[in-house]
Amino acid sequence: MTRVVVLDDYQAIAGRYAHWDRLPDASVEFVTDHVTDRTALVGLLRGADVVVAMRERTPFPADLLAALPDLRLLVTTGMRNAAVDVAAARAAGITVCGTGAPQGPAAELTWALLLALVRQIPAEDAAVRAGGWQHTVGTSLAGRTLGLMGLGRLGQRVARMGQAFEMDVLAWSQHLEPDFARSLGVEPVTKTELLRRADVVSLHLRLSDRTRGVVGADELALMKPTAYLINTSRGPLVDEAALVTALTSGRIAGAGLDVFDVEPLPPDHALRSAPRTVLTPHIGYGTHDTYQQYFTDAVEDIEAYLAGQPVRVLAD
Repeated sequence: MTRVVVLDDYQAIAGRYAHWDRLPDASVEFVTDHVTDRTALVGLLRGADVVVAMRERTPFPADLLAALPDLRLLVTTGMRNAAVDVAAARAAGITVCGTGAPQGPAAELTWALLLALVRQIPAEDAAVRAGGWQHTVGTSLAGRTLGLMGLGRLGQRVARMGQAFEMDVLAWSQHLEPDFARSLGVEPVTKTELLRRADVVSLHLRLSDRTRGVVGADELALMKPTAYLINTSRGPLVDEAALVTALTSGRIAGAGLDVFDVEPLPPDHALRSAPRTVLTPHIGYGTHDTYQQYFTDAVEDIEAYLAGQPVRVLAD
């Protein structure tokens, strides 16, 4: 019998978003805890033929893959996973494949965080529930400037939303094509200019050695004291210690964060008590539509693999 282990099912929902009973002669186990201890993780996965990884919650470096000689198929939700050493998996004879993923939810959450910040919705909601009324004054967006770090598929969606709010939109990335940006009605600028001009800085970059810490103390110092930072991409794009300092000192107006260096965010982390923040627990992709596609596609990948048919193979 094929043993399938579905990791990091925090909300115990993976089982109801797909027909796992379609898998022939397979036992499927759903792990709701995030297992960080290496020895415990190896013990949990020992004997598993198939592992389904939820996003990048559990890394699969070469040494872990080498400790799992029975593993034949690793399925990750989405078609990119920087936490999986795909080349090492291939060398070990492990097939790594992915699933489809809707593009809209993360861009939508970017705007949810931004609107919650500028209109101070969490504070006003709490005040109304406590019997209060009108404690804050919000900031309007029309006529202000949105600065996008990254103009890929998600960045383009956020740009269109910014234009719908009648914002001027700037963009920067290390490989941005100026003419492409202009074709979208977006002004290409340098990183320094973007940080100095933008009323909202929103990150839409892939995490790599080049982009890690792309917003640090120096970058935060360039921002307007009235500007907001939004990160729905990857936590390590931002220097968290520098951000906490900027927030507590009033250097910037606020931050909306869905991603963090360590996830789940440790209970005593300074960001949990930082002022002028809206924090969400990496739910940018977390919609019914997304989970339906993730786990339906995961089942299809496993079915295809077991039947000797092509699967959605990840590139290195």
